[in-house]
Amino acid sequence: MGTAERATPASGGNERNDDELSDGTIVAEKAAATGAARPQPPAEGIAEPTPAPTGAPAGAEPKRSRAGRNLPAALAVGLTLGVLCIAVLLFVPKVFIGVAGVAVGIATWEVAKRLREADVLVPRTPLIVGGQAVFWLGWPFGPGGVTGAFAATALVCMVWRLFDHGLHTAPRNFLRDTAITVFTLTWIPLLASFAVLLLLEEPDGNLRVLTFMILVVCSDVGGYVAGVLFGRHPMVPSISPKKSWEGFCGSLVFAIIGGLLTVTLLLEANSMIGVVLGIGLVVVATLGDLVESQIKRELGIKDMGTMLPGHGGIMDRLDSMLPSAFVSWLVLSTLI
Repeated sequence: MGTAERATPASGGNERNDDELSDGTIVAEKAAATGAARPQPPAEGIAEPTPAPTGAPAGAEPKRSRAGRNLPAALAVGLTLGVLCIAVLLFVPKVFIGVAGVAVGIATWEVAKRLREADVLVPRTPLIVGGQAVFWLGWPFGPGGVTGAFAATALVCMVWRLFDHGLHTAPRNFLRDTAITVFTLTWIPLLASFAVLLLLEEPDGNLRVLTFMILVVCSDVGGYVAGVLFGRHPMVPSISPKKSWEGFCGSLVFAIIGGLLTVTLLLEANSMIGVVLGIGLVVVATLGDLVESQIKRELGIKDMGTMLPGHGGIMDRLDSMLPSAFVSWLVLSTLI
């Protein structure tokens, strides 16, 4: 964007972008609208003071990470979700499809709601219902079912948006709204459907899904740790000012080690496949995070939702998982 970012230390390669509203353009526009002077950023490495509420004892605020999150809540939610997914994949793998399907539906609703708040009138009902068809039809019909459901849903959404104001009123911003609808359909249900294909196409499908989820977590953890400890050089400050190249390197190290171990021990395959998978997932997980960060920046929001304390919404947890599901299916189906 070419605007100045808030001068806070860079953080992990896969850490959530919690400075979505720190973009100088947004601040300047708000200042211009109110006639107020633009606030000056604090000196680098110095956190802004957060005054405690009147009468509240010091330390009453929940402990927050350098990303601005409620760290205890984020850890508790993350561990709970992780244990749940591991248990389901190991003991009742088919139930994972239902769990993931619910998450996809909620994430689609969150994004559609945020878009409509920004006056982007995506046809919410056919998008959510059709998105579920895209996701679920991979179970009985494989890639053909996913492709057919995707094409049918895209067509229904186009027609729905064309006539959603009646037969005698021309739709406003039809091209923009339908293009964003198809983008959302691709971004969430289509990419998520590759997790179903990965689960069902081979006898060890549950272990393949578990492998890619472990590697995404490795990427997140490695990026956060390396970014907090060593982050000095921002990756893309115009989109995500807290991401650093040091964090990205940390993600690579953790994901490659995780890939070597999981592919060798869980899948009993060539360890070099784990290296390829680890590198691929770090790249697409980081890009997936950046894509959502840019979307939230354009919408002027911090999170897509509020369902998960310390994380935001369901979509804020899936942004890096979705492209990783596709890359994992591609790599594992091709090389194993």
